[in-house]
Formats: sequence, C-alpha cells, structure tokens
Amino acid sequence: MKDIKSLTLSQLKEEMTALGEKPFRAGQIYKWLHVKLVSSFDEMTDLSAALREKLSSEYEITDLKKLEVQISKDDGTRKYLFELSDGNTVESVLMRYHHGNSVCISSQVGCRMGCKFCASTIGGCIRSLEPSEMLDQIYKITNDINERVSNVVVMGMGEPMDNFDNLIRFITLVTDENGLNISQRNITVSTCGLVPEIRKLADLHLSITLAISLHAGTDEKRKALMPIANKYSLSELTDACSYYFKETGRRLTFEYALIAGVNDKPKDADEIAALARKVSAHVNLIPVNPVTETGFKPTSGRETNAFKQALEQRGVNSTVRREMGRDIDGACGQLRKRKLDEK
Repeated sequence: MKDIKSLTLSQLKEEMTALGEKPFRAGQIYKWLHVKLVSSFDEMTDLSAALREKLSSEYEITDLKKLEVQISKDDGTRKYLFELSDGNTVESVLMRYHHGNSVCISSQVGCRMGCKFCASTIGGCIRSLEPSEMLDQIYKITNDINERVSNVVVMGMGEPMDNFDNLIRFITLVTDENGLNISQRNITVSTCGLVPEIRKLADLHLSITLAISLHAGTDEKRKALMPIANKYSLSELTDACSYYFKETGRRLTFEYALIAGVNDKPKDADEIAALARKVSAHVNLIPVNPVTETGFKPTSGRETNAFKQALEQRGVNSTVRREMGRDIDGACGQLRKRKLDEK
C-alpha cells in the first residue's frame, strides 16, 4: 500500500493519471488530506464511491493514534505521545506564544546520535519517520486544539539530518500553499552537526532557520558530550555553517544547553562567543533538562544570566530559552521512555 499523505500534489496528479482518473481529482484529495485533515477516504464526500474504494485498495492514510496528552499547569504547554501504525511511539509538544502556536515534532523513533544529556537517545534509534508521520503530528494537534499552527520546530526525538530526504519532503508538504501553507521562515530544523547534510541543505536555498546543537566550545569537551564530535570537528562544523549562511543568507542559531559545572564557566563563554562571531550566529541558552540517567543538572538562573551577559559583552546576541512544560516530562524522550519503562 502506498503512503498517500507523503505524496506531493504533482506526484498525486501522476498517481491519478496512472489510475485512469482526471488529474483534478488529485487537488480534491490533497485538500482533504492537508487542509481538512481527514484520516479516511470515506470522509472525502465529493469523490464517487467507486473512486474512494479504488483509493482504499491502493493507498493508506497515515493516522497517528493519540495515546496521552500532558498539559502543563504552569503555561498550558501540551506534550503528546503518539502511536505509529507499527506500535512505536513518538513525542510532540505544543507551545503557545503571543506570536502563535508552535509545534515541536519528532523526526525519528529514538535517536542514534548518543548525546549524553538527552533522553531521546537512550535505547538508540529504531527507525526514521516518513514525511506523513512528521506531518500527522501537526495535523493531530491542530485538530485537537482546533487552532492553526503557525510555527514548526523539528527538534523533538531524532536527528532530522539523519532522515534528510524525508525531512525535505516534509518541509515541501507543510509549506505548500495548497496545504497548511506554513511559511518556510517559520520552520526551524535542529541538528547536532552532520556536516555533509548541512551543506546539502544549504544548496537547496530554503528560507528555514537552521539551529546547531553546539553545547561546547572545544572539540575535547564536545566529544565528551556528543559522539558526533568524534566524526566532525568544530572547524569542519563552523565551515559548514559559514557555507550555509553564504548560500542562504539565513542567520544560524547555536543551541547551547547549560550544564552545571560542565560547560557554564567564563572560559566556555569566551569559546562560544568566538565560534558565534565566526559564523554570525545567535546563541540560544537552554538550562539542561534534568534526566535521571545522565546525572546532569541545569545551571542556576543567576549563572545563566551571567553567561548571557558574558556573551553579549563579547559582541554576541543571545537569549535564554523560556522554560516551558518543565512539570510535564518536558525534555525530549522522557514521556516515551516512561511509557516504555512501564511496559
């Protein structure tokens, strides 16, 4: 069975022609899938019963099952646990801001990058998600809250660049004016630093925001936190970042998780500032989420502000990420891991 929700409109037109149908049928089906967000062919009421039956025999519609929703009492953040058709689970998060609703989605079941401070990577990567499975996280949340989602962050479970082709197809679909029509400028993709894929992404000249999970200012310290640093040095990574900025004109973000006693000293600020200035990056400071298995603890608020000031004194713009959903298994992978542990 073909995954119809992962097809672009032009591909769907080709499929309809191959089925002996008029190409305009593709537009009708596409609207049902990506605007009205239906999950069955029976709901496509402007199609004949014969065509709906034909579609049911040829295609499947990805339909994630909502297993659990946690709602933060602090800020209304919603954390979702979805079940895929094969029984695997992924997490998504809805965050409400004054500028609109933002959804953070997963790109893989688990993660094989092995970052020491992340719950997503515990247990490794089971598989990558299809474009439709990435999309349906947004669609299910949209239907759940009955409000438009205006911003998408691919920063949940998984390494998006490790699922490169499906990531690009997802971006194509979610930004299509015939679908949700979310602006490319409202999409952020986070990577721990897969250098060849950063360069491939740059060559596509998209208008998305690229966020680099940096977390250390030297190769030695980064290797201790992130195994990917054993493959690509900071020099290689910053060269790729410079190339991305040159090709797209889009300013990068350095994501920096502050871990108490590990990477939050003045010397660390010096090193990060030098790297950020090199590629004109903005630095987003994140108090690390406490994860039992890692033993890491977040830097205090006072020291976080001091680190921010140190960066700004060195000519680097920085922000401290607003902590959202800390009372609801807020860190990536924690809700899924708890469910697996319960099983």
